[in-house]
Amino acid sequence: MRRFGLICLMLVIATLILASGAFAQEEELQKKKSQSMVVLACTLAMAIAGIASAIGISIGGVSAAAVTAEKPEVFSRVLILEMLPMTQTIYAFIASVLLLMGAGLLGGKASMDLLNPTIGNSAIFVGLMIGLTGLSAINQGMIASAGITATGRNPSVAGRAIMLAVMPETIAIFGFLVGLLIMVLGLKILG
Repeated sequence: MRRFGLICLMLVIATLILASGAFAQEEELQKKKSQSMVVLACTLAMAIAGIASAIGISIGGVSAAAVTAEKPEVFSRVLILEMLPMTQTIYAFIASVLLLMGAGLLGGKASMDLLNPTIGNSAIFVGLMIGLTGLSAINQGMIASAGITATGRNPSVAGRAIMLAVMPETIAIFGFLVGLLIMVLGLKILG
C-alpha cells in the first residue's frame, strides 16, 4: 500500500511538471499572439493615415506648385497649408510607438498584460480608430488646396485659409485622444 501511494505521488508530480511546461508554452504563445496583433494595429494606423496624408498633401501640392510658379513670394504661406494633412500620420506614428513600447517590442518589459486575449483585439481597434479618423487628411487637403488658390489671389487670406483647413484636423485629434485614453487606461501601456 505504501508503494502504491509513492507511485501515485510520483505520477502526480510528473503530471504537474509536464503540465507546467505546457502551460508555460501556452503563455508564451498568447504573448506572441498579442504582440502580433499590436503590430497589426500599428500597421493599420500607419497605412490608413499615411495613405490619407499622402493624398491630402498631393492635393495641396498641386495647387501650391501652380500658385508659387506665379507668385514665389507666397511660398512659405502655401507650404504651411500643403503640410497640414501630414499631421494625421504623425498621430498614427505616436500611437504606434506607444503601442509597440507597451507590448515590449521596442525593448524593455511589456507593460500591457499580453496574457489577456482581449489586449490584441483592443490594440487593433485603437489602430483602426486612429487610422480611420486620419482619413480626414484627404478632406483637409481639399480645403488646403482651395486656401492655397485663394492665397495666390490675395496673400492676406492665408491665415483664414489655415484656420479653415485645420477644421478637419479636429476629427483626427479626437480619434487620437480617444485612442490615447484607451491605450493608457485600458491597455495600460504605461504600466
